Amino acid sequence: MGLSEAQLRADLDALTAIEPLFAAAVERVGYPPTRIRSRGYATLLRTIVGQQVSVKAADSMWRKLDAAIGDAGDPARVLQASDEELRAAGLSRQKSGYARSLAEEVTSGRLDFADLPADDEQAIANLVRVKGIGRWSAEVYLLFAEGRGDIWPAGDLAVQIEVGRILGLEARPSEKLTRELGERWRPYRGAAAIFTWHHYGAGADAAPV
Repeated sequence: MGLSEAQLRADLDALTAIEPLFAAAVERVGYPPTRIRSRGYATLLRTIVGQQVSVKAADSMWRKLDAAIGDAGDPARVLQASDEELRAAGLSRQKSGYARSLAEEVTSGRLDFADLPADDEQAIANLVRVKGIGRWSAEVYLLFAEGRGDIWPAGDLAVQIEVGRILGLEARPSEKLTRELGERWRPYRGAAAIFTWHHYGAGADAAPV
């Protein structure tokens, strides 16, 4: 499971001791809520379903998929479903292919969520072998479903925007610079990422004063 509320707060407190500008931001907007997802196939499939659509649309597609095939969390059901059933749930041809690819990886045993490497980069490499799973999806899964506290999704646009705002940079940092800036925040980069999304959601209220 993801970082508990207690662990998230402890990691943020440690982070703010390293980076005073994060401490000021926490004072402005408060601690973020936890983001915990279940470990396993269903969470990664939901990531695929939610690619490039709003949260509301993704939730609607998931409910339709669950109703159409009986149990969207069962990879065997996805493999048994027809293309028409997947399309009726709102999955594009591309997403249907990704969903089947993930289901095949799981049912064949090539991807075992209970036995991902302990090393974060190796775990990411295992996940991105699945068609349709990029680095961002793998990082988000490891952070929210496994609670790996040093995951740093530097390619996320909101993370880049808020790192720039929190640190008072003149422009949004690139993925490369965001990754470099995060080096000094080890091993609390997961908490830093969760806080940047919280800060992003706070909008104008998060502007430095």
